Amino acid sequence: MDRAVRPRRSALYMPGSNARALDKARGLPADVLILDLEDAVAPEAKEAARALVLAELARGGYGHHELVLRVNGAGTPWHDADLVAAARAGAHAVCLPKVESAAQVQAADRALAAAGAPAPLDLWCMIETPLGVLRAAEIAAASPRLACLVAGTSDLTKDLHAQATPGRQEVLPALAWMLLAARAHGLSALDGVHLDIADDGGLELACLQGRELGFDGKTLIHPRTIEAANRAFSPTPAELEQARRVTAAHAQAAAQGQGVVVVDGRLVEGLHVAAAARLLALAAAIAARGEAAA
Repeated sequence: MDRAVRPRRSALYMPGSNARALDKARGLPADVLILDLEDAVAPEAKEAARALVLAELARGGYGHHELVLRVNGAGTPWHDADLVAAARAGAHAVCLPKVESAAQVQAADRALAAAGAPAPLDLWCMIETPLGVLRAAEIAAASPRLACLVAGTSDLTKDLHAQATPGRQEVLPALAWMLLAARAHGLSALDGVHLDIADDGGLELACLQGRELGFDGKTLIHPRTIEAANRAFSPTPAELEQARRVTAAHAQAAAQGQGVVVVDGRLVEGLHVAAAARLLALAAAIAARGEAAA
């Protein structure tokens, strides 16, 4: 079953070793902040980064942001200590990198529980290797804590020995498979990063493609890209107006004992009403943060 609708239009990776960036993040308009102890932190800085992130989480002041702590992967020297620290760090979720099996997810779940993690603490899984893609369905079903699958398209492209193209043909089959797994188990799904932060046009196209595919939002590596992601993954005024029309027409038809109704020449059934309701719920959640959703 799907969880409550939560805006995840923009998910910005924040290097856990950069105190200035972690502080600045408090005022950024991203929906999600991924406080990163993995790729963004050099091996010699891992311990210090963990301590810094824990201190910043304890300090608070992150407002509406959904806070996700990305730990180092299973098999690394820092993984176990990261999970123990993350269990009661005050983040909303723990992100596991390079997940390739349900067993990895379940082991992390057990470690978090043993360290005293509260029941609402979510798990996010990064799908960024060929094996991870092939096992996405079993990963998505691995734990009740699991809330989101995150596409790691950069690592996946490397492992595929593929060439990055503007249309991302090299990863589209993997993205579709990951989305199927996420939706089959009521999970959120986030698209991979756009590496060229100066390529505004390419970023916009990638965001629009991600939304058309079905993603809830996009992972980002620079604050200047937040606005584009928020815009692309927000319902448009026209979409919201249509959703209201569909909802109202269907309610009127139902009151008259009719199961279907025609709106603007198109047949409207229960599935269309469910999609409209979800869009309106997303807009309401965005508006609750003080943003104009329509």
